[in-house]
Amino acid sequence: MSNAASLAQNNPQLLADIVEGLPLTVQLPPDQLEEALRAIGAARYHRNHPYHARMYQGKLDLPQLQAWALNRYYYQVMIPIKDSYTMARLPTSELRREWIRRITDHDGTDEKGGGIERWLKLTDGLGLDRDYVISTRGILPATRFSVEAYVHYVQERSLLATIAASLTELFSPAIIPERMSGMLQHYDFISDHTLAYFKPRLTQAPQDSAFALAYVKEHAKTAEQQEDVLAALRFKCDVLWTLLDALEYAYGLDVPHIPPGAFRPKK
Repeated sequence: MSNAASLAQNNPQLLADIVEGLPLTVQLPPDQLEEALRAIGAARYHRNHPYHARMYQGKLDLPQLQAWALNRYYYQVMIPIKDSYTMARLPTSELRREWIRRITDHDGTDEKGGGIERWLKLTDGLGLDRDYVISTRGILPATRFSVEAYVHYVQERSLLATIAASLTELFSPAIIPERMSGMLQHYDFISDHTLAYFKPRLTQAPQDSAFALAYVKEHAKTAEQQEDVLAALRFKCDVLWTLLDALEYAYGLDVPHIPPGAFRPKK
């Protein structure tokens, strides 16, 4: 990204307004659009959430980690469904070949499975019953509603917005190493095997986000289209933040607020 015409230097108020969610009314050069997207992620990505910070600082107990992994499973298992809807809308074989990799990364290409199976190694390692996890019976209502809202979003919004919503992957290479190192350091029941999901994402996510970023920079040509892109990333950040908000309210406070039917840790 070029620094020759930095939005932060030339118009810091506009950049702040974009992060806050004010509608974009001027067309940005592609590099400034990328700068705005990265600023949204820096401010709104769930890396900044207190529940996540306590996770890698070793301040969550086992039941709180179980609740996180159980609820996050629903997000993981719905990602290839979301990506299938997206791929069906891509107009060329070249684009579909690019996007299908996201599906196979999660679903796998054989009985060994992909990212979903590796996530189940995490829930196994945390002592959760695998059939219970797969059933998704114990997830929080806010988890179900937020994840399904994301799936509906990619069905209903423009293809440009759908692809832009995936750009949270720009920021995952920063969150994954601190999560892995922190969990290995602070929790003696966590091992490299338990965290098998995360290491492949260090190469998968940058590859996926590079394609998505290039696509939106090329195709978001008007202020309206660029606002669609910016709003999509803000929406996706809100989805991920909401998942942790729900965990914080249900399991993270001194007095838990666990809704009926949701996971209840063993005493």
